[in-house]
Amino acid sequence: MAKLPNITPKKLIKILKSLDFNLDHSTGSHLIFYNLKTKRRAVVPYHTNDLPKGTMMSILKEAGISKKELETFLKNK
Repeated sequence: MAKLPNITPKKLIKILKSLDFNLDHSTGSHLIFYNLKTKRRAVVPYHTNDLPKGTMMSILKEAGISKKELETFLKNK
């Protein structure tokens, strides 16, 4: 499987919104998104730098998004 590309929080938020995640609330510099259909949430630290790979994988795991789904979404953009 190919390496994941560097993703900024802004780009990840666009992906989450396209997957029916809505902004629930924010706490400090973290935005908390919630999906009513899957009952999952995703906490995204909002800053200007790229997300570290481990942080991005943790966000994808809690949101229920596989690496393959992310890669196909990025290719279609």
